[in-house]
Amino acid sequence: MHGRQRLRVLFLCTGNSCRSQMAEGWARHLKGDVIEPFSAGIEKHGLNPHAAAVMAEAGVDISHHESKTLDDLGEVPFDVVVTVCGHAHETCPVFPGEAKVIHHGFNDPPKLAANENDPEKALDHYRRVRDEIRAYVQTLPDALVHPSETEGTA
Repeated sequence: MHGRQRLRVLFLCTGNSCRSQMAEGWARHLKGDVIEPFSAGIEKHGLNPHAAAVMAEAGVDISHHESKTLDDLGEVPFDVVVTVCGHAHETCPVFPGEAKVIHHGFNDPPKLAANENDPEKALDHYRRVRDEIRAYVQTLPDALVHPSETEGTA
């Protein structure tokens, strides 16, 4: 074990089906040496198969992830909670301890893809959000320790 403990980061969204799952996958893949990532939802909607498919295209396997709520995670002492959708930010529970809550929202791929008749165009929405989440995760943990604009306040 290294001298410095990894930062425990929870990515929180409404259903823990898409955006928070992608964020957890990217954090484990890109920053696993400095971040211990978790994801959960206010409710459980099940893992979105399109999210798993576009992550696999990028070389990250999240197919084994399960949709979880905060209760499923138990008493994990999070350092930072990142809300990745507006609903989770608005309904974000109060976390015990020193957890800092930061909001960094991303568009909802299923909502964006809902009106697409072409499956490939529908997947493009997932790919764009996947790449935006990857770009954000690459700024971690610095962006968590020194968030610029959107830091959540109680």
